[in-house]
Amino acid sequence: MRKIILFLIVISIALCFVGCPKQPDKNAKRYTIAVIPKGTTHEFWKTVHAGAQKAADDMDVEIIWKGPLKEDDRESQIAVMENIMSRGVDGIVLAPLDDTALRMPVLNAKKMKIPVVIFDSGLSGGDYISYVATDNYKGGQIAGEYMAKVLQGKGKVAVLRYLEGSDSTTQRENGFIDAISKFPDMEVVGSEQYAGPTMETALMAAENLFTRFKDENGVLGFNGIFSPLEPATISIVQAAKDMGLLKDLAVVGFDSSDKIISATVNGDIKGFVVQNPFQIGYLGVKTMVDHLDGKEVSARIDTGATLITNDNLNTPQIQELLKPSIDNQ
Repeated sequence: MRKIILFLIVISIALCFVGCPKQPDKNAKRYTIAVIPKGTTHEFWKTVHAGAQKAADDMDVEIIWKGPLKEDDRESQIAVMENIMSRGVDGIVLAPLDDTALRMPVLNAKKMKIPVVIFDSGLSGGDYISYVATDNYKGGQIAGEYMAKVLQGKGKVAVLRYLEGSDSTTQRENGFIDAISKFPDMEVVGSEQYAGPTMETALMAAENLFTRFKDENGVLGFNGIFSPLEPATISIVQAAKDMGLLKDLAVVGFDSSDKIISATVNGDIKGFVVQNPFQIGYLGVKTMVDHLDGKEVSARIDTGATLITNDNLNTPQIQELLKPSIDNQ
């Protein structure tokens, strides 16, 4: 009798192993993904962070958000990369401050079998899974074509550049210049000045540019100016106001903030091109999760660029783009 009972118990256990559904492992490891921006202070990066966190919530992964305070601190960003790699994360989503200086850290991550998705700004070499960003060259072209429209296809324009080695802004600058070159009665002048990473350096650069092109009668040698990012655009407006040059100057910028929007409303800025920073952050994380899950991902993901002027500023589509929902942050 005891043998029969023991036999039935063994059979029951075996059947359970074969037929009983497995319960979810509550202790299963979640992906941990490091998201490393160029900086952490500008509104642009705060919105990128919100998008990355939304993706993390939707896909039940953990993100580590860490980057340098200043957007010219390459050494700090490299140190962040090295620290993150030592923590054994599952993947890294990186917006490189420099298209060559960050190449070696990304290569080292590859050697450690830590996949990298590049977002916002490009990186030389091909040691990453995917590049998620605005088509910055196209965005610059949009700004250039709009500048030509504002100036009716005639005049001289300047470019206040951002920072050497920054791929995203260099592409915007080049796109703008190439677009202007298609108009025979337009010329780009003064495109060698760099704004630098802060409002202070950008304001000084704008003042220097205006001083250089202002004649003895106080007349500026160009009637339009483009900058590839928000701090430089605001600095241009401030410097032009201080020097009494804004009235006859067409300013076109790139990226948004409350100050940019206000300056557009009151006419100090003619228009600006925006990315979709929330989408950049979201798709950066999503692309990494898809890769970790074994799904095929595109080598290049374009997150779009849109021109904003007073004419379309208050449309629902533009308002949604400018003020994405970040209630969960």
